[in-house]
Amino acid sequence: MNRSVDTTTSVGPLTAGPDWHWRNGFHSLGAEFHTELPPQPLPTPYWVACSDSCAELLGLPAGWQTRPDLNALAVFSGNALWPGMRPLASVYSGHQFGVWAGQLGDGRALSLGEIDTPHGPQELQLKGAGLTPYSRMGDGRAVLRSSIREFLCSEAMHGLGIPTTRALCITGSSMPVLRETLETAAVVTRVAPSFIRFGHFEHFSQRSDSDALKRLADFVIEHHYPECRDAPQPYVALLSEIARRTAELMAHWQAVGFCHGVMNTDNMSILGLTIDYGPFGFLDGYDPAHICNHTDRQGRYAFSGQPNIGLWNLHALAQGLMPLIGAHHTDAVLEALESYKLSYANAMRRRLRSKCGLTTAHKGDAELIDALLKQMADEQTDHTILFRRLSTFRTAEGADNSAVMGLFHDLQFRERWSAAYTERLRAEHSDDAQRAAAMNRVNPAVILRNHLAESAIRQAQAGDFSEVQRLLKVLEHPFDESHDTSADADFPPDWAQHIEVSCSS
Repeated sequence: MNRSVDTTTSVGPLTAGPDWHWRNGFHSLGAEFHTELPPQPLPTPYWVACSDSCAELLGLPAGWQTRPDLNALAVFSGNALWPGMRPLASVYSGHQFGVWAGQLGDGRALSLGEIDTPHGPQELQLKGAGLTPYSRMGDGRAVLRSSIREFLCSEAMHGLGIPTTRALCITGSSMPVLRETLETAAVVTRVAPSFIRFGHFEHFSQRSDSDALKRLADFVIEHHYPECRDAPQPYVALLSEIARRTAELMAHWQAVGFCHGVMNTDNMSILGLTIDYGPFGFLDGYDPAHICNHTDRQGRYAFSGQPNIGLWNLHALAQGLMPLIGAHHTDAVLEALESYKLSYANAMRRRLRSKCGLTTAHKGDAELIDALLKQMADEQTDHTILFRRLSTFRTAEGADNSAVMGLFHDLQFRERWSAAYTERLRAEHSDDAQRAAAMNRVNPAVILRNHLAESAIRQAQAGDFSEVQRLLKVLEHPFDESHDTSADADFPPDWAQHIEVSCSS
């Protein structure tokens, strides 16, 4: 993308914008929910990357980035506002690394408002738009490095079919921002039906503000969970639905090998979306104990622990809802939380069967799949490549399955598991070609490995954004068979082992 420059440095209203009707629900909730304030301008901004897919979701017209009447570069850099935008930062609290952190809030993000789209209402948010009352010790800015990571992973997760916030674009600036080193500023435009988190409920519950808590819960039910409105216990029903969506999300993550890295309650979406991409990472070698966030020294958010953390966070949400539910409904709350375990187990079982090409449920499936995962863990077998190559497995007598089984060093395991897998596939009369096609629809060829993101970041920091845009196009179609022989789908290079990501990422 061209580094077109807009030298606008002051926030002001524009006279025209897309044909959108703007609204903002947080304004209607009351002043205690937010602070209304303009973004801080980004000096001499330029385009870094844009997602055509996300633009289509929002119904933006063709050529929207360069249309003079829209001045989109200024808007998405925080330098101008379209008519109807009313930027605000919301307040919330939360548990961080299992410890109550008190008041938090949008420390570097501003909601611009909500619009209607053919795919339902969507909220637009600028991340990196400057200081807010909730910035605490931060500067309210995002850097180019972390913005590229969030932009690419948001769209990569969407391509994988995993519930997620989206990313419309990144704008950059030469404005210096200090992290571990001196970097440059950027702004990501994020998109989601809602950015409400578990921590929003915790905030008002901890403050014993039952009136605000009720307004928030009723707002969420009205706009996102209307099926709960007429339930005998609407707030228990709300908790149950959030638990179900969270369980499905955890199964999505575990099946594809995604590590979030910082599953604090203020980073948990009430819609079951992946939200707040920071020190995330996809597994290379399969390691259940993998910790993607190098500041997580206790390993609280290790890969294998994510499903249990999801439940822990739901307990925190349930505690936040108790003033509305009442102690006399404790059993119903515990039942809602217990349903998470069953939902997750069923979702994970279903996904693992699909990844292994099994279309029916047979006794012994769990043992067969567990044996595979255990060997993968023992040998640190590449998670994505193993499952992608598993689609090439053939059941004919004497078939050469070395492309997949050769990924294991243990010869006895190869023979034993190949025989068991062949027998299992034959038991359901599996057709090799049909199974391969089905498996390649659920096992991606390409994921956003750290080294791919790092290469795009390094080029971008040198002023070349072409690799960000190229990689975006690849990640939008991760199951495409054309990727199977590309470098994007290959084993990570040795230097990738030394990449570290932290909460500043």
